[in-house]
Amino acid sequence: MRRTLMCLLALTTATSVITASAQNPPARPSAPAPGKPPANPSAKPPAKPSAKPAARPAAGGDERCIFQIDNVDRQGSVIETPRGTNYFAGGNVRLRCRGTQTSMQSDSVAAYGGTVVQFIGNVKYRDSTLSMDADFGTYFKAGEKWEARGRVNTRNLRTGSTIVGPALDYFRELRGVRDTFEMFSTGRPRVAYASLDSAGSASDPYVIVGDRIRARGNDRLWAGGKVTVDRSDFTARGDSLRLDTGTGSDGTLVGGQPQMKGLGRDTFSLSGRRIDLKLDNRQLTYVIAKGNGRAVSRDWYLVGDTIALDLNDRKLERTLAWGDSTRPSATSTAYALKADSLALDTPGQRLRQVRGFGRAWLGGQVDSAAKDRDWMRGDTIIADFAPRDSAGTTRQLLSRIQARKGAQSYHLDPDRRFPTRPGVNYARGDAITVTMRRDGANGVDRVDVRGQVDGVQ
Repeated sequence: MRRTLMCLLALTTATSVITASAQNPPARPSAPAPGKPPANPSAKPPAKPSAKPAARPAAGGDERCIFQIDNVDRQGSVIETPRGTNYFAGGNVRLRCRGTQTSMQSDSVAAYGGTVVQFIGNVKYRDSTLSMDADFGTYFKAGEKWEARGRVNTRNLRTGSTIVGPALDYFRELRGVRDTFEMFSTGRPRVAYASLDSAGSASDPYVIVGDRIRARGNDRLWAGGKVTVDRSDFTARGDSLRLDTGTGSDGTLVGGQPQMKGLGRDTFSLSGRRIDLKLDNRQLTYVIAKGNGRAVSRDWYLVGDTIALDLNDRKLERTLAWGDSTRPSATSTAYALKADSLALDTPGQRLRQVRGFGRAWLGGQVDSAAKDRDWMRGDTIIADFAPRDSAGTTRQLLSRIQARKGAQSYHLDPDRRFPTRPGVNYARGDAITVTMRRDGANGVDRVDVRGQVDGVQ
């Protein structure tokens, strides 16, 4: 065994010398011209260059790997072939790339011609960027590629993110070849993408699953094929995902009618042809559904070309809707609102205000007997909601409605004698404010009309 190990070490040293010589060939000495003496024979020899400090080990991938064998427990063998020298070793084989923080370990190793090295059984790969465990591993010197197969478990040492799956290809950072590392994983891998909370502490990760995953550096990721994204506060689905948690701080879900659902006390769902994400320190802060947008919450059903959700500390704070091909509309069990653009404020996940801008219209429930409803119209409509106790439960109920610029109000006065023919109050003005009763009963308390006023009763 000792003889074999010495052979392997000699082979490694020879490879190192050959590689270094090929990369830095010595300069040829220049010969003097025939018949001429060397110029300035009395010149002093050049001063010796000052000694430089020894180079520090590369931090995980600036130099190509030159193997150094640290341990082989059992007998190995060396076989010479026309294509190069092959060597085989078994028993707790440990290798490292000389001058770097990269190391590899497995039960057995087979090296072919110094260009391909196979690692078999209990494979462990380590460098300054990540750690990786697998059943099998293969190192390709050309391109500095590492293939892991079997039960592959990879952890990013800088971010804490992990990838678990049956296959992963790793291309480490290499000066002059690639400026950062890349990983490609297939077989529906599972990514636990680390995130931080508002205080900068580690938070529950985004769990991303797809048929295939590509990661570039510490902050960019792509997933394709039935992609799912899950966390304690939301879940998302789509055919493809792009995620940039670095300088871009954004992401996109496309394909297969992507959908996102908020979890917790005030759940919601959002869908569209495309969903764009904005992040702050890896925390989701803004979500936009573009094209055939649909949003459903506990209180409202919202439709529009584009629907945006503003999130704060994992809670839905504001919902916006706009668009031309599909005019935004919001409906609930009690009201319906249409306008060129809509805004719903829900601080603390409680409905506080609904606003409509541009040809806004707000209607109440349809009276089943009269087949008609109360409504208000104006360029702008603002509906305020306040907490009211209803059957022992606190609910956000309508407290005031304002219509501005070309305001109109249409109100039904029920008639018990003729329920199908209620009275009508119609008013117009520059601005109309309707204040609802506060005693817990439904109905209007007062109506204020300002500006040029007219109407019918």
